[in-house]
Amino acid sequence: MQYLPALLLLAALMAVWELAVALLDIRPYLLPAPSRIWSAFLRIGGTLPHHTWTTMAEATLGLALAAAVGVALAALIASVGLVRRVLYPLLVASQAVPMIVLAPLLVVWFGFGMAPKVIVVALVGFFPIVVNTVDGLLGADREMVGLVRSMGANRAQVLRHILGPSALPAFFAGLKIAAAYAVVGAIIGEWVGAGSGLGIFITRSQASFRIDQVFVAIVIVALASILLFALVQLAARLATPWMYVHERKDEG
Repeated sequence: MQYLPALLLLAALMAVWELAVALLDIRPYLLPAPSRIWSAFLRIGGTLPHHTWTTMAEATLGLALAAAVGVALAALIASVGLVRRVLYPLLVASQAVPMIVLAPLLVVWFGFGMAPKVIVVALVGFFPIVVNTVDGLLGADREMVGLVRSMGANRAQVLRHILGPSALPAFFAGLKIAAAYAVVGAIIGEWVGAGSGLGIFITRSQASFRIDQVFVAIVIVALASILLFALVQLAARLATPWMYVHERKDEG
């Protein structure tokens, strides 16, 4: 029931959209009505699973790569002050490079297979993971760290028992941001060159002026992004149950 207001708002917007297209006599190649988009989905539904599977595979692999590289880099930045001073500004500067410019170079370097799309997703997602995880590691209880070190714990043990659990909520916060953009990153990679995927499906639909099919793909992209975000949220609940104790009390 908590999502009922959002669903009602969405239904109202769809009704207004449908009515506006009919009253203003907007051409379908400019803005198709929701009913026309639904008809397009029914017509081309058989071709969508293959494209959706390709894009989801690229997004999932890229997100996993971003998480692995992001955590390793965050641990290095948080542990070594010199590395933090050298790499942190470069990480921020790297976000000024438009991914649509970098994607063609990745295709030249890695070909038209899945690799460049996975790398694009990883590049889109690793920055929020690194930044949030670094903040989580640096925000750990210094007194607790000093206590376990005084008891003979080495750096790896401190990371495993104190810093790691302390940084988990921040890591998942960054991972949720990355998950929200992962599917979009995969589509950017597919626009440059691909044999299948929602990105190439959108490109072909635009070329044939089938805007209703473009909207079908947009809806699927939104649903796929919501699915990835929900999976990360579920993983966060399982890995950090103490963060949701108050939420469960409020629901009770």
